[in-house]
Amino acid sequence: MKQAPEHLVDLIEPIVEGLGYECVGIEYNPHPTHGMLRIYIDSENGILVDDCTKVSHQLSGALDVEDPIQGEYQLEVSSPGADRPFFKLSQFQRFVGSTVLVSLFKPIDKRRKITGQIQAVEGETVLLQDGEQLLKVPFQAMSKARLVPEYLLTKGGRSGK
Repeated sequence: MKQAPEHLVDLIEPIVEGLGYECVGIEYNPHPTHGMLRIYIDSENGILVDDCTKVSHQLSGALDVEDPIQGEYQLEVSSPGADRPFFKLSQFQRFVGSTVLVSLFKPIDKRRKITGQIQAVEGETVLLQDGEQLLKVPFQAMSKARLVPEYLLTKGGRSGK
């Protein structure tokens, strides 16, 4: 799963959690002139713009002091949204029974994208039910994963085929 480098995670997660939020995940896309550091936060009560501002302010200060990123970048703090991205195996466990869209580094069963319901997590493998087919997808094989919101499923919305 595409998560930011470990040194950024080790710096950012404790700050976010210290403010009382869950650090859902961190994306880092480096670029010499317009890099992007995106932090997804959540809480039991949901996330408002004020929450994002509070976390952004705290992180800006820490990032300025520690200076872990070379070059310019934009800092973005966001809620994960209805189609929340997954960064950790524990997130699949938490959403067993939900449907996810998974992109793969290499094809499994000739497919690079799979939309399936999470049946279970066994070790480092996620079991996805896609119609009649049960697929065993290694966590390390996933390049991206996102929750498929219920409203898209009930309206016949999304397919990963």
